[in-house]
Amino acid sequence: MKYLHTMVRVKDLEESLHFYSTILGLKEVRRKESEKGRFTLVFLVAPDDFERAQSEAAPVLELTYNWDSEDYEGGRNFGHLAFQVDDIYDFCEQLQSKEVTINRPPRDGYMAFIKSPDGISIELLQAGDRKSPAEPWVSMKNTGDW
Repeated sequence: MKYLHTMVRVKDLEESLHFYSTILGLKEVRRKESEKGRFTLVFLVAPDDFERAQSEAAPVLELTYNWDSEDYEGGRNFGHLAFQVDDIYDFCEQLQSKEVTINRPPRDGYMAFIKSPDGISIELLQAGDRKSPAEPWVSMKNTGDW
């Protein structure tokens, strides 16, 4: 398993970039904009981790700016922790055997979500290419939220 990122939702992207970049000194390593999804993702990294973030895409802080305004209450501005796993199906199966609920099953062979005992969302991402869709994951419904 490899730690990837922590996601934080922000209300004002420029103000947040000023804080994280200008004040804290984090460096932007990449950015993604989605017209369809109406969001911008900005990935920031500590200066000493810049080369690693470019080659491995980790460890980074992901700022998520949703273009449509939203008030984030109850900690919703904190998104999730993300980890890359070698085999998402095997990993989720191991979690289930330890009585962990898979809130968002890896139906796509790439991504799943679970929650910590304190309700923190944890994103699990398949290393490399997506796995072919397989049961029981394809038919498994979402449980709760993530």
